[in-house]
Amino acid sequence: MATVFFYEKPGCINNTRQKKLLAAAGHQVVAKNLLTENWQPEHLRAFFGDLAVRDWFNYSAPAIKHGEIDPDHLTEQQAIELMLKSPLLIRRPLMQVGDRLMAGFDQQLVNSWIGLTEIETTTDLESCPKSLAQASCGHE
Repeated sequence: MATVFFYEKPGCINNTRQKKLLAAAGHQVVAKNLLTENWQPEHLRAFFGDLAVRDWFNYSAPAIKHGEIDPDHLTEQQAIELMLKSPLLIRRPLMQVGDRLMAGFDQQLVNSWIGLTEIETTTDLESCPKSLAQASCGHE
């Protein structure tokens, strides 16, 4: 099985579920704090591969929910600069296995990539389940 470096927001309910799925499949999960990591622009950019810039973002972040930032109108450079200033904007989790990097937790892609033993097809493991009024999952 794989060693997965898993960049999360500590306390995020979905990140906890995602780590449990990875561990249940026999993977070693090395959790890292996405918010305190010393990101270099090139390294952060590499996690997004060929995703559209809009898909790099955590849509539960307050600046996006309140309309302060519109990911549809940003260049790659602008997006990375904003994320370096405010890591809450980064789509979670960021994962690394060997040289391969991934942003987000698309269960089918993760299963194809490193394998999962259980796929919860009825549970959305990317969108924050908390409402805007409940900030414990990482809205702030």
